[in-house]
Amino acid sequence: MPVEFLSDEQAARYGRYHTDPTPEQLTRFFYLSEQDHTFIAARRRDHNKLGCALQLCTLRFLGTFPLDPAAVPALAVQNVADQLQIDPAALPQYHRRVNTRFEHQRLILAHLDYQPFGEVQAFRFIRWLYAQAATSTVRPSVLFDLATAHLVSQRVVLPGVSTLARLIARVRDRLSRKTFEGLSHRLTPAQRANLEALLVLPEGERLTPLEVLRTSPTRVTAPALLAASLRIKQLREIGVSSLDLGDVPEGRRALLARHAQTAWAQTLLRMGEDRRLAALLVFVQHLERTATDDVLDLFSALLTSLALRGEAKRRQERLRTLRDLDQAALALQDAVCVLLDESVPEAELRRAVFSRVAPPRLWEAVGTVQALASGDDDTTPEALSGSYATVRRFLPAFLETVEFRGTPTARPLLEAWRFLAQQEEGGRGKPKWKEAPRAFVPRAWERRVFPAKGEVNRQAYTLCVLDRLQQALKRREVFAPRSERYGDPRAELLQGPSWEAARDDVSRALGRSLDPQAELELLRAELNAAYREVEENLAQNTALKLEVREGHTQVSLTPLDAQPEPPRLVHLREQVTLRLPQVDLAALLLEIHAFTGFASAFTHVTDGRAQVGDLPLSLCAVLLAQACNIGLKAVARQDVPALTLSRLSWTQQNYVRAETITAANARLVDAQLGLPIAQVWGGGEVASADGLRFVVPVRTIHAGWNSKYFGSQRGVTYYNFTSDQFTGFHGIVVPGTLRDSLFILAGLLEQQTRLDPREIMADTHGYSDVVFGLFALLGYQFSPRLADLPDQRFWRLEKNADYGALNDLGRHVVNERRIAEHWEDLLRLAGSLKLGKVKATAVMRTLQRGGSLSGLGRALTELGRIKKTLYLLAYVHDEAYRRRILGQLNRGEGRHGVGRAVFHGHKGELRQRYREGMEDQLGALGLVVNAIVLWNTRYMQVALEELRQAGMDVQDEDVARLSPLLHEHVNMLGKYDFTLPDAVAGGQLRPLRDPNSPEEWLAGLA
Repeated sequence: MPVEFLSDEQAARYGRYHTDPTPEQLTRFFYLSEQDHTFIAARRRDHNKLGCALQLCTLRFLGTFPLDPAAVPALAVQNVADQLQIDPAALPQYHRRVNTRFEHQRLILAHLDYQPFGEVQAFRFIRWLYAQAATSTVRPSVLFDLATAHLVSQRVVLPGVSTLARLIARVRDRLSRKTFEGLSHRLTPAQRANLEALLVLPEGERLTPLEVLRTSPTRVTAPALLAASLRIKQLREIGVSSLDLGDVPEGRRALLARHAQTAWAQTLLRMGEDRRLAALLVFVQHLERTATDDVLDLFSALLTSLALRGEAKRRQERLRTLRDLDQAALALQDAVCVLLDESVPEAELRRAVFSRVAPPRLWEAVGTVQALASGDDDTTPEALSGSYATVRRFLPAFLETVEFRGTPTARPLLEAWRFLAQQEEGGRGKPKWKEAPRAFVPRAWERRVFPAKGEVNRQAYTLCVLDRLQQALKRREVFAPRSERYGDPRAELLQGPSWEAARDDVSRALGRSLDPQAELELLRAELNAAYREVEENLAQNTALKLEVREGHTQVSLTPLDAQPEPPRLVHLREQVTLRLPQVDLAALLLEIHAFTGFASAFTHVTDGRAQVGDLPLSLCAVLLAQACNIGLKAVARQDVPALTLSRLSWTQQNYVRAETITAANARLVDAQLGLPIAQVWGGGEVASADGLRFVVPVRTIHAGWNSKYFGSQRGVTYYNFTSDQFTGFHGIVVPGTLRDSLFILAGLLEQQTRLDPREIMADTHGYSDVVFGLFALLGYQFSPRLADLPDQRFWRLEKNADYGALNDLGRHVVNERRIAEHWEDLLRLAGSLKLGKVKATAVMRTLQRGGSLSGLGRALTELGRIKKTLYLLAYVHDEAYRRRILGQLNRGEGRHGVGRAVFHGHKGELRQRYREGMEDQLGALGLVVNAIVLWNTRYMQVALEELRQAGMDVQDEDVARLSPLLHEHVNMLGKYDFTLPDAVAGGQLRPLRDPNSPEEWLAGLA
């Protein structure tokens, strides 16, 4: 039975002292109470009293008795001896009598009410293990630590390390077999045969059916959408879509699906039958949901492409006919001039007009204007008018394979969708076109869809349905039940008994009262104080200007001047930079692993530990290849087993994925958090968010258009989050460019580091009052850099409050009654986000109805208006606050500069076709940039210590303005040498450079 999951470090630490207890631990575990003193006093000699007391404290601290009594730290011995007023030198005599130690252990168990790990305790513990393993997918090494903590909390003496490890391995193995058997036994013989057939290579084909179905679409075309729809149909024909797997924990299903997604067919065939069938069953259901996502992504992208091409054609046609329109307008102008001439008698009006412009010419001009001029603000109907032939290529399959549901306001649209589906089905019961639902058709489409009374233009009707469906999907009025990203988020919110059970805990976690009036009173006082503070300091605030435009007061700010850098800071930065050692990026990654052990966070896709040598070396090579965008061949070496191309490809396939990159990155962020110089830069409470954009020149449906950033090509935005310690703690891949600030909220909620940023700086990014409200509910301060300050509205809670010169500026009144009415629903929404029940990027689905905000959404808007006003008042009042926002945003831009330098291969273009590949590669880039930042920070700290020892005056305010975002000393090109000096591999630092050495002087000349 495999128990190799336990690392040597864990085994050595188990049940032993590995460091001295901290002062807090001494107080908690080594303090002797009156009962303890009474118990120990029953021992006769001093050495017996001291030894018995140390065994008692060790049991409380470690959960077991010391295997080697002499290994108890001297600090703990001295602490206990002082309490007993006994000389610690008496302890060695206690070690000589083994029988006395064992007798004391029996008495200590009774005194502390501990139980030995016997049959009864083992049975209870195994039941606990089954519950843990069944409801989570934590690694066995993590489960080992959890099990140790559980036994200690239950006052059970820890068993031997091998006993505990084998118990965990046995429980996990039995549970896995039970899960596999339970899933495979649900299958009928026909379903088993269909799943097994996925792994059989058809004669004359290069790929198995499984590999074909795993291949996502990459082209944004009608044939590609047709093929993607047929792919869903093929998955459903396997016949396992309707099997209910709700009793299988979601984490375990995700583990099986992930393995089936990455494993070759040959690997799956070598599995046991039950495990193979279970993995295929879970994966096929997962694949159907992701395939539905692909179809809907492709549908949205294709319709957008058709509209853009149609709009370009419409504009070109309009330019071509502009001369005709001008001639017609001039003729009508002549007629209107006569009409407006008051000197012409009314009786002579028609004759005067016709004498200026002949009637046939007037009729011709009117006809030209009617044909060419359009009064519609929405040009989408005209732009899509020529796309029906393209739509017909995929529409029948699309109607057949994708099921839609929606909110009550989407009912007319869904009725129209079902009407189109009935038209495709044919048969005698097919409804007539004059019975087609009409309520969903907007005004811009009416003239084309219904050209005359009782008539329906079938082509325009179909295009209108698809256009409305695309918009409804974006607003999430319509959702697809069998979809990952387009499912119904309302079902994910806390509700009913689950909300009742969590309500008090949620309110405490959010720091919010369940009484809306109490919260509103606090907001009222805060808002009034902010207004009055700004108004009282108007005379001193020379950067703020109040201007009256169109009868109302607006604010404007003088742009910030560049903050001067004193010569002392410039000199310090130069001296620190010159001392940083030259290093190859490959060696830098290995050195950071030696410092943090981040490579151990990469686990095998099957959740086991593959027994291969030098795995960190292979992982560092793969991460470098992905981050530098150079491919595995550039770092492969056939003479090094850990760096062969086959080994690197295997490592990338089985170890490097989003969740392991996230876990490894957390170790780097946590290591940076512990460095003293990083604490000078910030405590981790402040962060910024900004996007790094990449052109994607390959065919993919996961990239978007933006001519400003991508030219004539498409691209993606890697939206990453930078702490005030310069580390990146999360990243999100967004097709195209960012339009929604809720991605920022998603990053804060999903990040897995020890950092807890409470304030986030960002560019405007389409923020809204709703976003301010959501951030505030969750305890975050949203601080965007505003580009449109004069256009901002300032709000108040008290209509008659006197704010002096700011009265007109804050003339808009918040509807606090709406907040009070929906306060509990607001807390329920925030709690659902906090507990991860619903994703922030999907939260708008719960706030919108028919394109407008729901009651809950409007209440959130009112709360957001209060918070936005508080932010605006602080922003215009405090120049230091504005500088802090700008400084933090500059840190994010600095990280982008390092990222661009690292991602130098293939012209800096991202060449991944699928979302998972994009997330993995850009995640690797973020991790490598963090490694550079951490490496620089360590050596900058040593350099500062050296400068201080040399007598240089190093001020903390200057250190706070240094930056570890340097890369000129890091070699990223040429041959990649994955070797480390023995001293560095052992944890020592490299020697700093000497700026005054002849070598450095010559290098400066070069």
